[in-house]
Amino acid sequence: MTYEEALEYIHSVCWKGSRPGLERITELCHRLGDPQKKLRFVHVAGTNGKGSTCSMLTSILMKAGKKVGTFTSPFIFEFRERMCVDGEMISCDDLSRATEFVRPHADAMEDSPTEFELITAIAFVYFMWQECDIVVLEAGLGGRLDSTNVIDNAEVSVITSIALEHTEYLGDTTAKIAAEKAGIIKCGCPVVAGKTDNDAAAVIKEAAESAGSAFHTPDSSLITSLELSLGGCTFDYDTIKNINLPLVGTYQPFNATVAITAARVMGIGDDTIREGLAAVKWPGRFEIVEKDPLIIYDGGHNIQCAEAVADTLRALECKKMAILTAVMADKEYHKMAEILTPFARRVYCVTPTQIPRALGAEAYAEVYSELGVNAVAAGSVEAGLRLAMGYAKAKNIPLLVTGSLYLYREFRDALSDINNMP
Repeated sequence: MTYEEALEYIHSVCWKGSRPGLERITELCHRLGDPQKKLRFVHVAGTNGKGSTCSMLTSILMKAGKKVGTFTSPFIFEFRERMCVDGEMISCDDLSRATEFVRPHADAMEDSPTEFELITAIAFVYFMWQECDIVVLEAGLGGRLDSTNVIDNAEVSVITSIALEHTEYLGDTTAKIAAEKAGIIKCGCPVVAGKTDNDAAAVIKEAAESAGSAFHTPDSSLITSLELSLGGCTFDYDTIKNINLPLVGTYQPFNATVAITAARVMGIGDDTIREGLAAVKWPGRFEIVEKDPLIIYDGGHNIQCAEAVADTLRALECKKMAILTAVMADKEYHKMAEILTPFARRVYCVTPTQIPRALGAEAYAEVYSELGVNAVAAGSVEAGLRLAMGYAKAKNIPLLVTGSLYLYREFRDALSDINNMP
């Protein structure tokens, strides 16, 4: 099986929508010899901050001398990003080999696995073959019935912030959603919960107590000497001084405290934690892409993400700017537009190709126009980026690109084409 054939098989699995339940992944893993039982995990669930927290934990564990597997979603540039070992993507050959190993077992199942279940099983096989010391495992949808929850235990279960998402599957309150996320908690395995509202926090804490699991939550009041810049942020947390985190965003220190707490639960020392945080890389989250004009990319895809972007812009004392944006049609894009409107001098709305869920550029431009913003429906990402960059340069203002991580790859490709024009 070639790499192309492996991807074709993975994506050709009959997609039947979200089919919560652990029966299929349990059967598939059992047919494969239960590779997940041969691995140790840090299991991460939540609404926002999962990806950043996973990247921080991966970096810290690597500095601690561990061979670290990382399973995340979605990918930005290439499918192989979803499975990494020590920060390196799975090779084309290894993905082909693991898929070829899993395929006959999946095909033999009467109730065939979903695409995400298949990818999860392939990742378990790969991490087992790589003899990873530990795997940072990001849950997909929810937690309780997510395919990653087929694991029996974890070194620590991490639940980042909770917000309304996928309410048709997870519930229409943060408490209900927290209950689904808290489903990753295992008996006797410690739990770290991030910053969330009181109702959600109470649900997670009760779930931990019911499982006999030690419950830990960071104390944000211990964040001191915080300085934010376009290069990242520096701060002290508890007894750890001079933390240098190369991720921009007022929310990143809070994500870092979750990773710090989880690392401490695993017995990792403060010096190693500091070194790990200093080496973090995580593209697409308030990333400074260019400086002339200043281009900032943030893949924020919901109300909470938009608010986090706005908070960071205020902290950096950013004024009016050009905004290039695209959103998925199933998001609360009206509210997202309201949050970003105070920073918008002109908005260019685009429609990413090959993403059926994307809201049309014209429809989104109309939303901004109704809010009193000068909005342009630019159509394609490249066309919108050319216009937005030209406007930002002419007005000597920054350009913010935001709305979805699904926009990132097409944006970077368009930027490369524009910069390489003769």
